Amino acid sequence: MTVTAADPRTVLREARIPEDGMYEGRRVLRRLPEGWRERPYEHFEVVPQARTIGAEIRGVDLSRPLGATLREELNRALLEWKVLFFRAQHLTSGQQRDFAGHWGELETNPLLSAGASADVVRFDKGAGGAPTYENVWHTDVTFRERPALGAVLQLREVPPFGGDTMWADMAAAYDNLPPEVKERVDGARAVHDFIPGFARFYGPERLAPHQDLFPPVEHPVVRTHPETGRRMLFVNTSFTTRITGMDRAESDRLLRLLFQQAHVPEYQVRFRWQAGDVAFWDNRATQHYAVGDYGSERRVAERVAIAGDRPF
Repeated sequence: MTVTAADPRTVLREARIPEDGMYEGRRVLRRLPEGWRERPYEHFEVVPQARTIGAEIRGVDLSRPLGATLREELNRALLEWKVLFFRAQHLTSGQQRDFAGHWGELETNPLLSAGASADVVRFDKGAGGAPTYENVWHTDVTFRERPALGAVLQLREVPPFGGDTMWADMAAAYDNLPPEVKERVDGARAVHDFIPGFARFYGPERLAPHQDLFPPVEHPVVRTHPETGRRMLFVNTSFTTRITGMDRAESDRLLRLLFQQAHVPEYQVRFRWQAGDVAFWDNRATQHYAVGDYGSERRVAERVAIAGDRPF
């Protein structure tokens, strides 16, 4: 029997889902830039943790000085994997600073609690520390004219359960945008401001003195990585307030769609911490999310951030 288009068995009822959502289907999962030449690593073992992002580095003692060759190989691994994990390092704050310093000048952040020195940020949760909430997808300090190149985070005390950190590959997020969305965002610029991200846990009396130090800044919605040339989505829930030149409703709608991209599991890696572990991530290429599922248990981390360049 021949079934024709007029046959009621082939006619679908009318159905509609909301626009600008995330839909199922094949995703492009390209870890490296076009034309990138992979080479073997000679000074350590690389153990991938996910398809496009995240690798454990074995055989490196971060407490020891880095030679030029080892530093070059670690930088190549950072560019290729976006976030590197080092188990059981147990660094002092000074050693953590020395390691991060191989990538540039260290940042200070007056909005966060300091550790042993002004360039070491200390997150002491569940023990009366500053109530900051990093359980939202974000890129660090995009409210600066020159957001951080990267950061080195060490867990000093780990709760008995939970407290993982997740990272998302924002090059993969850009690669998978629909063509019509890419047309809208390529060349667009967005405003970033520290106030929305910090007003959730600090009052006006704490934030107002920093307004002149951190005025709103504009960055490309899609930035180009200065070392790999990859195009990457560069807006985030914490600090991006609007797209320049769009009316508020249109900007809000487009930003909601762009913010969703970090939530795709195929672009993510999740790390379960043990005390003394270190993560080193490329802040230019990623967003991250500190999972706040450990209740009143204590979690202590220290972070050293590396000053970056102006996005383009």
